[in-house]
Amino acid sequence: KIAFSFSDHDSDDDSYEVLDLTEYARRHHWWNRVFGRNSGPIVEKYSVATQIVMGGVTGWCAGFLFQKVGKLAATAVGGGFLLLQIASHSGYVQVDWKRVEKDVNKAKKQLKKRANKAAPEINTLIEESTEFIKQNIVVSSGFVGGFLLGLAS
Repeated sequence: KIAFSFSDHDSDDDSYEVLDLTEYARRHHWWNRVFGRNSGPIVEKYSVATQIVMGGVTGWCAGFLFQKVGKLAATAVGGGFLLLQIASHSGYVQVDWKRVEKDVNKAKKQLKKRANKAAPEINTLIEESTEFIKQNIVVSSGFVGGFLLGLAS
């Protein structure tokens, strides 16, 4: 059930309209077929070979893009660090490495704090992903295979 407010923000007397999605699904058969309990994963409607091909093609595309973007990012970071070192040794730039180290340690502490706060959301995401993979094992295995091929090409 979802509640919608239809009053002004200044008023303390809020009125809500409740939309019952289960009743909506019963009245609209197309909605029930797509999102109902017995609909199952959409990919199950295809043959095993089609599911493997769909997963493989999307995996290959993702792996290929991941490889290209990864190379570009590594080149940019490595090239920037190399230029910084050359400029530092040539005397164009003076780097306060102690301050850099202090700032990096401060950033690490902040990241640890945020990571500890985000742990429940991450665990929920991992559980949902695991459940999706279990329900769609054929497509998932095709995706993994395609992803590895995309990285290799």
